[in-house]
Amino acid sequence: MIMNNDANTNSQTTTPLQAVLTRGAEAETCADPSSVMTLLGESSGAAGFTSYRSTFATGAVGAPSHFHTKATELFFVISGSLQVLVGEEVTVLNAGDFLAVPPHTPHAFAAAPGCEADVLFVFTPGMDRFDYLRLLGRVLRGEADPKEIAESGERFDNHYVDSPVWRAALEAAKSEAATGDAAKAEAAK
Repeated sequence: MIMNNDANTNSQTTTPLQAVLTRGAEAETCADPSSVMTLLGESSGAAGFTSYRSTFATGAVGAPSHFHTKATELFFVISGSLQVLVGEEVTVLNAGDFLAVPPHTPHAFAAAPGCEADVLFVFTPGMDRFDYLRLLGRVLRGEADPKEIAESGERFDNHYVDSPVWRAALEAAKSEAATGDAAKAEAAK
């Protein structure tokens, strides 16, 4: 329960937290060309959260370098491998790995080179981020202007920053994928 102080009466009242249940078959999905996001649940406030599951295709780029000023972002890799930037370090999370990124820490993520990834994301506290995920899907499908993402930074606590380390990691992944594709083509001859 959340304790609330009533300044007028100096009494305390309690507001029970509400359970959130989302059946998998009824969950909303947002898709773009390289991933599907399943919106699992969210609640606002200090004890709130936002949770969704993303399934990334091989080579899918998830999010550019960014940070949150209020939210901690939690990652749990269900299957596959996810390449992540945390601060200035790039690492790979594999099935069963967990990562918690605190506020003000630049981070980014993508399917690890040559891999798919299925990842559970949780943000706490919650900030009604489903609208951001819907917007992101519309932008990636060409249905909305990318400027809308930049304009929504404060509302959704999403602040983009440049990361030469992350750009280099993505370029290396592209080169690795191109080399692998060329080798497969040569082997098929």
